[in-house]
Parts: sequence; structure tokens; C-alpha cells
Amino acid sequence: MSIILMPFLFLAIVILITALFTVKQQSAAIIERFGKFQSIRQSGLQIKIPLIDRVAGRLSLKIQQLDVIVETKTLDDVFVRLKISVQFKVIKDKVYDAFYKLDYPHDQITSYVFDVVRAEVPKMKLDDVFVKKDDIAIAVKTELNDAMLDYGYDIIKTLVTDIDPDAQVKAAMNRINASEREKIAAQFEGDAQRILIVEKAKAEAESKRLQGQGIADQRREIARGLEESVEVLNRVGINSQEASALIVVTQHYDTLQSLGEETNSNLILLPNAPQVGSNMLNDMVASFTASNQIGEAMKQARNTPKK
Repeated sequence: MSIILMPFLFLAIVILITALFTVKQQSAAIIERFGKFQSIRQSGLQIKIPLIDRVAGRLSLKIQQLDVIVETKTLDDVFVRLKISVQFKVIKDKVYDAFYKLDYPHDQITSYVFDVVRAEVPKMKLDDVFVKKDDIAIAVKTELNDAMLDYGYDIIKTLVTDIDPDAQVKAAMNRINASEREKIAAQFEGDAQRILIVEKAKAEAESKRLQGQGIADQRREIARGLEESVEVLNRVGINSQEASALIVVTQHYDTLQSLGEETNSNLILLPNAPQVGSNMLNDMVASFTASNQIGEAMKQARNTPKK
């Protein structure tokens, strides 16, 4: 009896096994009966009629991403490649539309992306493509939402993740950028050199002014000292001419003494004969005498009435 029941028992187990199936989390299974849509099963353990019902397909309800690379031309005739990332998912309440209305949803989304990008980018210059990439992404999302909603797909977000111009264009852009930076650097260097020259000139002018002031103060003190020396010599009976000559001779020999103390000096004082001092004194006395005589003669000439 048991031997006769064994085939039936085995058949029952097979039927039971084929009747049970599981659906993963965040996914949906489409059940057909004799080729006709029967129901949509969600996640968990499910039962179908063996040999009558079948799982026609499964759809993931997770967010998916499709990367589309589009090559197009900008308004300034530059070819550029854009990478558009489209994030989408199947709407849970529209699994039927997503499964039966579209065979290849990726191809459909790709076609719409190509259409929108090639309509928007030719309106922009290359620089505007970089600046307005978010506008391109919004345009793609708007167009896809309107088109894919009827097919049971929701477009979550679209992103322009890469903008790649032609290699020659990128090299030219890099050269332009480098030239601009070199120009700015040259301007800064020129300004720095100009400021340095101006400040250096100001410093030299201030140095010359202070040096001139020092020389003037030095000469003023020398004159004051000479005046005091002449006054002292006048008190002992030496007149101003002799005192001045004596002071000059004294300074001459002081200069010779200073030069003699310097062992490595290359300075030569000319004239430097032994009779230089006496000659200088005689010349100065003679010049002072002559000047006095000329002065007296000029005074007499002024005081003498004209005939």
C-alpha cells in the first residue's frame, strides 16, 4: 500500500514546492495565468496554482542609477561630452505599467536624455555649460518625469556628473588660464618692484637730507669753534688775520698727523712739502692784507666826492 502511495506523495510534494515561492524585499513579482496577467505579489512567502500560474517576471523597487554619456556641440562650436546620471525607481502602485508598457526602460530613458541634452547644450557657450550644468540637469529631470510617469517610473534626480570638452579645447583653456595667471603675477611683481624703487628713493632722499643737515651742523660748529679760537688769540695780542692763518696751519699739521696714524690709508695730501705750512701762512697773510687794502681803497673811493 505504501509503495502505491509513494508516487502520489512525491507528486504532492512537487506540487506543493512549485506552488510556493518567495519575493525579496523591495521587489515585486508579476503572476500570469495562462499568459494573462493575474496579480502582483509583494515581498514574502507567496502561493500560486501549480501548472496554471507562473511568475512572469520580477521588478526591483529600489532606486536605480543609469549613466548616459552624450556628445554634443555648444553654441561656440565646441564638441563636449556630458555624463548624465539618472536616478529612478519603479512606482509601487504602477508595477503593472512598468512591466507591461516598456520592454527596455534603460533605452527609453537614454533616448530622452539624448534628446533633452542635445536641445539644451547647443544654446549655451562652453563656459555657460559649466556654470549652468544644474539647469541642464533640471531640464532632463522635467522631461523624463513627464514621459516616464505614464510607464510607472519615477525620476528621483538627475545629475550632470562630468563635462569633458575636446582635448585640444582643454589644452587651449589651460593655456589661457596659465597666461592670465602669469599676467596677474607679472602685474604684482611690477607693483612690488615699483614700490621697492619708490621706497628706496624715499630712503635715499631722507638719507641725503639728514646727511646734508649733519654737514651743515658740522660746518656751523667748526665756524663757531674757529670764532672762539680767534677770540682767544685776540686776547693775547694776535690779530684776526694772524689767528686765522695760525689756525689753518695747525689744521694742516693735524691732518698730516691723522694721515700718519693710518697704516693702510691710500690717501695722498698734495702739496705735501715741508715748506707748505709756511707758504700757506704767508699766502693767507698776504691775501688778508691785500683784501684789507682793497677794502680801504673802495671805502675812500665811495667817500671822495665826485668833481
